[in-house]
Amino acid sequence: MGVTRKVRDLARQRKSFSPEYREEAVRLVIETSRPVAQVARELGISSHTLHNWVNTYRREQQEANAAADLTVDERARLRELERQNRELRTENEFLKKAAAYAGDRCQATVSLSVSMALAYAA
Repeated sequence: MGVTRKVRDLARQRKSFSPEYREEAVRLVIETSRPVAQVARELGISSHTLHNWVNTYRREQQEANAAADLTVDERARLRELERQNRELRTENEFLKKAAAYAGDRCQATVSLSVSMALAYAA
């Protein structure tokens, strides 16, 4: 059995949960204030999985509350700033790659020049 087949078999064994099931599990943690690990054990799921669901829920709630407090102009400004932020991150990644490429080429040129100088001196 090859490695890829094992991975494929593991992927097939992965459980799939409906959105309603996830919401109910999160509700049990939030409303009862019980530990995530305890609720996960009771439901027969991984505590890591339930923890991720709870964190996602809390993050979505914070974003919804923050968006509700903003005026129309503030929301428009926020969207514009988020767009600019995405563009700047993309440009920054490009410049990092370009600098790495230029650095590699520059290093190769310096190494070649030193080698030629040493060969000429000998």
